[in-house]
Amino acid sequence: MEEILIESQTVDYGDSNIITLEGLEHVRRRPGMYIGKLGDGTHVDDGIYVLLKEVLDNCIDEYRMGAGKAIDVRVKDGHVEVRDYGRGIPLGKMVEAVSIMNTGGKYDSKAFKKSVGLNGVGTKAVNALSATFIVQSFRDGQSRRAEFGQGKLLTDSEVFADNSDRGTFIYFVPDNTLFENYVYKEEYIETMLRNYAYLNTGLTINFNGKKILSKNGLTDLLNENMTAQPLYPIIHLKGEDIEIAFTHSDQYGEEYYSFVNGQHTTQGGTHQSAFREALARTIKEFYSKNMELADIRNGVIAAVSISVEEPIFESQTKTKLGSRDMAKDGISVNKFISDFLKKELDNYMHRNSETANTLLQKIQDSEKERKAIAGVTKLARERAKKVNLHNKKLRDCRVHFNDSLTKDEAKNLAIGNSSIFITEGDSASGSITKSRDVNTQAVFSLKGKPLNSYGLTKKVVYENEEFNLLQAALNIEDGVDNLRYNKVIVATDADVDGMHIRLLLITFFLQFFPDLIKKGHVHILQTPLFRVRSKKETFYCYSEEERLSAMVKVGSNPEITRFKGLGEISPDEFKHFIGKDMRLDQVTLKKEDAVADLLSFYMGKNTPERQVFIIDNLVVEKDI
Repeated sequence: MEEILIESQTVDYGDSNIITLEGLEHVRRRPGMYIGKLGDGTHVDDGIYVLLKEVLDNCIDEYRMGAGKAIDVRVKDGHVEVRDYGRGIPLGKMVEAVSIMNTGGKYDSKAFKKSVGLNGVGTKAVNALSATFIVQSFRDGQSRRAEFGQGKLLTDSEVFADNSDRGTFIYFVPDNTLFENYVYKEEYIETMLRNYAYLNTGLTINFNGKKILSKNGLTDLLNENMTAQPLYPIIHLKGEDIEIAFTHSDQYGEEYYSFVNGQHTTQGGTHQSAFREALARTIKEFYSKNMELADIRNGVIAAVSISVEEPIFESQTKTKLGSRDMAKDGISVNKFISDFLKKELDNYMHRNSETANTLLQKIQDSEKERKAIAGVTKLARERAKKVNLHNKKLRDCRVHFNDSLTKDEAKNLAIGNSSIFITEGDSASGSITKSRDVNTQAVFSLKGKPLNSYGLTKKVVYENEEFNLLQAALNIEDGVDNLRYNKVIVATDADVDGMHIRLLLITFFLQFFPDLIKKGHVHILQTPLFRVRSKKETFYCYSEEERLSAMVKVGSNPEITRFKGLGEISPDEFKHFIGKDMRLDQVTLKKEDAVADLLSFYMGKNTPERQVFIIDNLVVEKDI
């Protein structure tokens, strides 16, 4: 671990250092407190999607209160329009509702029961972080319209006659001085909207001319997201304030989709933990057998949605539920979910013996495999501890925490801001290690090519030293919830061997930790293929097209370098490629990807077929 020396210096501190931020200026100064991060739209958790979600949450709350059955969403060229048909913001307080912090109707639980946005921040943050923000409310034949720029009121109409349907219209354009070169990805937006539809059957969302709705709720969600075949029909249970759907597959690990009041809690929380425990305990009691809870949950794919009065989230972005009670003086979340499952799931299992028998066989198969690798697992854990990861394989990072943060907040901050580069060989890892931000970026060095893990059991994860140490470095043995880094970045050379290593690593994750990919943690680092320079200018090019364009800009006699290995790029240059402008391609996993067929063809034993495919698709690269 490198040491960082921070020069100490005394800074004057007087009256002039005391600053009062007016209006929404604090949001603009500290956007991370309100939307998590900025970003340019490349990743699903980038701020521009949070802005859209904050507006949509208000529309969903209207629907959940029985007002309006449709939402219109239009996103084009970075401009966003959202129109709901709810009750409409009260006209007299419309401007305050979108511009003054801690102002809103959701403090009144009678007006907004079991809603998502309870802190009076959401739409104000959208307003503050938008170059243009327009709000118009329609109520009882009247309307009012106001326009803002970077959170400051520009125009505000008087109340005027308007016979449009009741509801609220929001238009905003994210401020490109904050979200530099941002672009909305329709697939990310559509996934968000589909989740809203699954959780609100009867709601129709019109998105850029496409109609999105769900008839079967969480069953539709699982069918849309499962990338492995279910072993038995999805079990779908519904009650007041709770909906659950789950099945098992032959994939490793556990896969959960959890929601609170229609909000997708991507980091889980108390409700997801309660469901995991209650599900395993209920199944164990049904069979009256001495089962390990891990065997029961292995391969589970589940969705759980609950409604809570005045939910407490662990961050403004509402990705993790912290509430332990269903309401202020109500039953605990744990008991509520446990009691529901104990009754409804037990009844279901007694009525559906074929499903019960299939599930029992799955649990017994998991138990058999676990016992078969028990000895290997213990030795592997000991071996991983003996190997000094921090010196030999892993050059870890350290994230500076704010002293005012709680332990859990500090942990979430560390995970959210940290990444790990998986590199091949000492030269590549050396370049990245010397160039990285030691506070947030870790480096794991592979020794040679990883094993092709396709078709192998999880025993290989512990028997193979590289996989065992990588698993230990990521801290994912007991699931993705314990992942130490937000981004797992595969950084290999831009040559045939590098591509092969990349493929072997992705195969490993798909085989044993598919949720790592599904939750968007796995990325591919893109580094430049060429450097084109003259005495005055230098261009780094990521494609042949960029190289040709750079040659035109540079003029006659350019010096052209073809980078074939990461070790060829000097640490000083590498800083440009793993800094704030780092180019990452996120590895995604969807049902239509037909993962089982892809792995079978590309990583299986069908060598003759693959040879024919390679010959038919061979591209020869000419030296520059």
